[in-house]
Amino acid sequence: MFSGIIESMAKVTAIVHDKDNVHLTLSCPFAHELKIDQSVSHNGVCLTVVSMQGDSYTVTAMKETLDRSNLGLLKVGDKVNVERSMPMNGRLDGHIVQGHVDMTARCVDVQDANGSTYFTFRYDYDKEMARRGYFTVDKGSVTVNGVSLTVCQPTENTFQVAIIPYTFEHTNFCDIQLGTVVNLEFDILGKYIARLNSLVQQ
Repeated sequence: MFSGIIESMAKVTAIVHDKDNVHLTLSCPFAHELKIDQSVSHNGVCLTVVSMQGDSYTVTAMKETLDRSNLGLLKVGDKVNVERSMPMNGRLDGHIVQGHVDMTARCVDVQDANGSTYFTFRYDYDKEMARRGYFTVDKGSVTVNGVSLTVCQPTENTFQVAIIPYTFEHTNFCDIQLGTVVNLEFDILGKYIARLNSLVQQ
């Protein structure tokens, strides 16, 4: 489990395709503190450390993960938002993030806000998925590339987030532009409420 507060950006140093799997090797400042079998969020996707080499480590993404996320689009040199799992005695500074990406979205607008930046994202709307909690609400939480954010101006298939300079500089929001594909994880609490509501109505 994660909080959506990004610890660092990792850089992709190698990509190896193995049948339907992809092995990603990344370097980051806390790599030497990791252990094999440890969970790390990569652009919001929870992956397991399978090997370590100095200041680099390797994780494996399977087909299901590649189909639902933007990890299959990564290239050597790309920056990835990373966060280690939340300690049980830590503060929940963001919101409850599982590291289970629901789908991708595409950046459709970027606006300067006199110091901060507004990003608008569009995702594929599916009525059945929405009934199961896959949607955004005004002032609710959403995870974009692993970053816990507050939703502004949601519509049926779009939402906006406001990014302060610190977040812009310390996450890969600094590389997001029109057309960039990002990972989305909708709020797990909303999913549970939607599921409970559907059961009550049966």
